Amino acid sequence: MKKYALLSVGELLVDFIGTELSDSILQASQFEKYQGGSPANMAANMARLGKNVALVSAVGKDSLGTFLKEEVAKTGIDITFVVDNEEQPTSIVVVSRTKGTPDFIAYRTADRMIYPEHVPDSLLAASAIFHTTCFALSQDPAQSTLVDAAKRANSLGCRVSLDANYAPQIWPNRQQAWETISAYCSHNALVKLSEDDAERIYGREVTEEEVIRDFHAMGADLICFTKGGKGSTISYEKGTQQIVVGVQALEVVDATGAGDAYWAGFLTAWTEGADPAVCASAGANLAALKLVTKGPLPAQVDKNVLYQQK
Repeated sequence: MKKYALLSVGELLVDFIGTELSDSILQASQFEKYQGGSPANMAANMARLGKNVALVSAVGKDSLGTFLKEEVAKTGIDITFVVDNEEQPTSIVVVSRTKGTPDFIAYRTADRMIYPEHVPDSLLAASAIFHTTCFALSQDPAQSTLVDAAKRANSLGCRVSLDANYAPQIWPNRQQAWETISAYCSHNALVKLSEDDAERIYGREVTEEEVIRDFHAMGADLICFTKGGKGSTISYEKGTQQIVVGVQALEVVDATGAGDAYWAGFLTAWTEGADPAVCASAGANLAALKLVTKGPLPAQVDKNVLYQQK
């Protein structure tokens, strides 16, 4: 047994999210302040499910940084490894509230200031899963730190996880993004990406088969390709096994954070030894709860929700 079910590394930032549904930030007139950042949300969701998790992030030594640490601590995440950067202010993202893929603008500052000493071997060895995102991988020094940490994690018996949430406005150099994602995935990674993620990574329409083939070629062990209301395809054991999992029809209240909820549910079940089909169902169940919840998930979520049959 590892001390941490999940070591999530990357952006911890403030989301200013529109208070009413809108297609873009331009149409939004009011915003609410939330703790944000996909790695932090992932860790928070797993903590809500009762898992022991830790977060490695960098925030500014300012009021927003204090707000973030206080909010994250409320979920039960170990924030020992969240560092205060004295040179950069806390990062913020302005996000539209939407039933689809949100419109957003990111102001990158302290979030990228993650260095190798923040992710020591001792911490990786104490963790079952090492997780990050394309957002975190997009800029140095965090980029180099995370790719190196993935290599060390794999050698230390810590499974590597990636939310391939690529966005060209965050990472304009697509060729560098491909090279970095490939280097990260080469360490036997578990990868989640959506249809929208895939089109952004490729810069064009792309088939499910092409995505799965290419990510396995990079070295990914398992690929979870999510398709919104059409469910998800899970390709695992380096592509030798594949399953398709459906989803229930819902009246969506708030899609923001649904992807983080899905992967948190999936990885929670994974750490409990569930097979990929059960993991995918668990992810879909937690995502469904998020889709009908405005704002973050409740402070505590009964883990049994992951395993309910719909």
